[in-house]
Amino acid sequence: MELGARRRDRRNRRLIVRRRLLAGVLAVAMALAASVAWAAAGGTGGTTGGNGPTGQTGPAGSIVPRLTTAQLAGQLIIYSYAGLRPPRGLIARIRAGDAAGVIFFADNVTSARQLAGVAAELQQASASSPIHVPLLLMTDQEGGLVRRLPGAPRRSEKQIGQSAVGAMLAAQAGAGAAANLRSAGLNVNLAPVLDVYRQAGSFIDRYERSYSSDPAVVTSLGAAFIAAQQTGGVAATAKHFPGLGAAAAGQDTDAGPVTLDVSARTLRTIDEAPYVGAIGAGVKLVMVSWAVYPTFGTTLPAGLSRAVIQGELRGRLGFSGVTITDAIGAGALDGYGGIGRRALLAAEAGADLILCSGVNANGNGPALGGQAFASLRRSLESGALDRSTAETAAGRVLGLRAALAG
Repeated sequence: MELGARRRDRRNRRLIVRRRLLAGVLAVAMALAASVAWAAAGGTGGTTGGNGPTGQTGPAGSIVPRLTTAQLAGQLIIYSYAGLRPPRGLIARIRAGDAAGVIFFADNVTSARQLAGVAAELQQASASSPIHVPLLLMTDQEGGLVRRLPGAPRRSEKQIGQSAVGAMLAAQAGAGAAANLRSAGLNVNLAPVLDVYRQAGSFIDRYERSYSSDPAVVTSLGAAFIAAQQTGGVAATAKHFPGLGAAAAGQDTDAGPVTLDVSARTLRTIDEAPYVGAIGAGVKLVMVSWAVYPTFGTTLPAGLSRAVIQGELRGRLGFSGVTITDAIGAGALDGYGGIGRRALLAAEAGADLILCSGVNANGNGPALGGQAFASLRRSLESGALDRSTAETAAGRVLGLRAALAG
C-alpha cells in the first residue's frame, strides 16, 4: 500500500507539472495573439517603447493641434459622479469635448443593463462633440471582493494564483471581465493588480488582490488576464506601478502618505518584473501608485514623479501606452495642495489621465474632475503647463479612444 501511494503521488506531481506547463504555454500564446490583434486595430501599447507621442498619428491624433485649451485639458480628465444618473453638467462637458472618460462605482450600478443605458447616453454625447471618438468608460473589476458589477470574474487574484491551473483561470477571468464590461457598455478595466505581496495579510493581500508573492507567477497570470481581456475588446490597466507589494497592512495610500524604502534592485527584479510581461502582452494602460520610492532619488509620490513615470516606466521599461493616476483625492497627497495643484503636478510628471473619483457632498456632480479640469485649463493658458506636454498626453489618450471604437 505504501509503494502504491508513492506511485500515485509521483503521478499526481507529474500531472500538476504538465498542467502548469500547458497553462504557461497558453498564457504566452494568448499574450502574443492579443498583441497582434491590438496592433492590427491601431492600439497604442506594446513593446515599441520610447517616450514619444505614441497615438498622435491617424485621424484621432491629427486633431490634437486643433484642440481648444479647454478641450486639451479635458483629454486628461476622468470624471465620476454619484447615483444612477449622470448630471447634466457632466453631459455638457462631454458634448463640449472637455472629457476623456468616466469611472463608475457600485453606487452608479444596479445592473449591467442599467449601466449600458447610461454608457450609451454618454457615448452619444461624445459622438456629438468636436472630438467624436468614444469615451473611456471604466471601472475596477478585479475579481473576488473588488468588483463594481455583479458577475465575472468571481475568483480573486489570490485564489487564481493558488491554483495549479492558474494561467488558465487567469485567462478565463480576463475573458469573463471583458464580456461583463462590454455588456454594460464599458471599454476599460482598471485591472489586473500586478503587486507582488510580501506578507500574508499585508495591504495588498488582505483582500486577496495579488496573485502571489512570487513575481514569476504574477507575471504569467497577469499577462494571461491582460491578453484575454484585451482580445475581448476591453483595455486592461496594470497597477500599481512600480509596486505596492512591500506595503504593510497599515500602509494604505488612500488614507495617508506611504513611503516604501525598498532598494532599486528589489523593485526592479520583484515589483517591476510583472510589468515587463504586461508590456509584452500589449497592456493599454498602467496606473502609477501614490507611494514614495526614495531609491529613485525622489521624495514625491510615484504618480507625481518624472523619475518614476518618465525614467522607470517609459525610459527603462519602454512603455508607450497611456499612464493613469490612482484616485487624485487620495490621502497620500494631502501634503501636495488641493485637487487642482495635484492634477498639475501629475500632468507635469507625465500622467496622461487624472483619475478624479470624487463627487459633490450635496449633489452628484463631478466635483474633483471639475477642479482638476479648471486647474489644467488655467495652467495651459498661463504657460505653467507646457502645451506640448499636454498634447503628447492627449495624443496617447485619443489614440486609445480611437482604437476602442470597434
